[in-house]
Amino acid sequence: MQLVRFNQPNNKFLNSNFNQLFNQLDTMFPSKSFNNVTYNNIPAVNVKENENGFQIEVAAPGLKKEDFKLSLHENRLTISAKQEAKTEEKTEEKTEKYTRQEFNYTSFQRTFTLPKNVDGDKIDATYSEGILHVGLPKKEELKPAVKEIAVA
Repeated sequence: MQLVRFNQPNNKFLNSNFNQLFNQLDTMFPSKSFNNVTYNNIPAVNVKENENGFQIEVAAPGLKKEDFKLSLHENRLTISAKQEAKTEEKTEEKTEKYTRQEFNYTSFQRTFTLPKNVDGDKIDATYSEGILHVGLPKKEELKPAVKEIAVA
């Protein structure tokens, strides 16, 4: 359910009370969608399949490839990232401070259960333009050997 701020210039009492309510909800539930802004620390993921394997795309802008950690345990792939939180810099020339700060990509973790036909030894990952691409190639299926039997 999307909540929308109540803006009616004729009723200043209701307008200010609704705005206070939304600001309180923002501080109480920072991972929910209030105030027309969505806060979420878990990046969006696309999973594609073709005949050669699977491709996982993780939308994680603002990170570096060194921030990511991928691990495979049994048939579970865990993708995580950790970034140091940015702090405000105070210098003689720069006296700015945030009145609202919504960039919050400090860390996340996603775990995927892989199908049995994924070759865990050949998983690869690349990061470009804010998207982490994880390639999950399928195992080559062992085809039964065709054996001709001579009729005696």
